[in-house]
Amino acid sequence: MKLVSVIIPFYKKKRFFRKTLLSIINQDYQKLEIIIIYDDTNILDLNFLKKISKIDKRIKLIINKKNIGAGLSRNKGMKLARGDFLAFIDSDDVWVLNKISNQLKFMLNNNFRASHTDYRIINPKDKVISYRKARNINHVDDILKSCDIGLSTVMIQRSLLNNNLKFPNLKTKEDFVFWIRLLKKKVKFRSLNKPLSNWRKTKNSLSSSVYQKLLDGFRVYYVYMKFNFIKSCVFLFLLSFNYLIKRIA
Repeated sequence: MKLVSVIIPFYKKKRFFRKTLLSIINQDYQKLEIIIIYDDTNILDLNFLKKISKIDKRIKLIINKKNIGAGLSRNKGMKLARGDFLAFIDSDDVWVLNKISNQLKFMLNNNFRASHTDYRIINPKDKVISYRKARNINHVDDILKSCDIGLSTVMIQRSLLNNNLKFPNLKTKEDFVFWIRLLKKKVKFRSLNKPLSNWRKTKNSLSSSVYQKLLDGFRVYYVYMKFNFIKSCVFLFLLSFNYLIKRIA
């Protein structure tokens, strides 16, 4: 059996984290290592995390000395990971209990190096409010106008990290840049059209901050894609427009 490393940065999500962790621990595929990176300064949350981490011997708790952000925390987790495959999940999202087994089988049977799945969007009370369908993504151009890859649905081969691939130091959109870097290495994302993850939408999350998302979205194009100012603004507009269309749909 292949070992799968699950990487979870933790920052101010105590309210939902137990559900997140249980959805990982109770997977029907059990050969996992669970790497939690604590990226906060709240001692009460740290004590909670130390206690809950003892419920399963597969859990490894990494404590950051200071807040460094989700992307850089994931980099620390990836560096420590021993698995043949890496799976990512945010600390308030929830997996369906056969997520790993379904996705791993899908990848092994087809010799895929990276995959993502459909996912549901849920509110803080676990009510489904929307749905996102995954699609095959073969080139960078396929996501520049609409990044349709849910981080908590992604699984990749760890061997892809041999090219020193890392998440950038951004508050949001760090996953967008990471997917771009993978695609530039000729890695293709294959879609498994089953809703195997639930992404939780909360009002106070960084991902819900419009200003921060626009700022980091511009950086994706201007800094990481090296587009000029005008082209970066045009693509940011298209990204934002497509996001609004998905919210209405």
